[in-house]
Amino acid sequence: MQRYCDKILRPIVVSFIHCNHLMFQHDNAQAHVARICTQFLEAENVPVLSWPAYSPDMSLIEHVLDALDRRVRQRVPVPANISNFAQPLKRSGTTFHRPQSTA
Repeated sequence: MQRYCDKILRPIVVSFIHCNHLMFQHDNAQAHVARICTQFLEAENVPVLSWPAYSPDMSLIEHVLDALDRRVRQRVPVPANISNFAQPLKRSGTTFHRPQSTA
């Protein structure tokens, strides 16, 4: 945890938060809520947003990962037209378009 304070918090987070007048938000991971880290943030006068532990509603990526997990578990087939997105865009004048699939 000391390494987290020395390598991440002090050189990156603290200066960025103070320069931009921001509030620090973390996800209550063990490294974030360890006593040494919370004491360090208090000593550096870093405002920390308090929020309940394991609160996925505050993190958008948690919703995305949950939806992806449900889709994978249900083994929902990928739509047939999704292969068009793997093809590079072609330029036509000032606009871009996807080439028509030959299948």
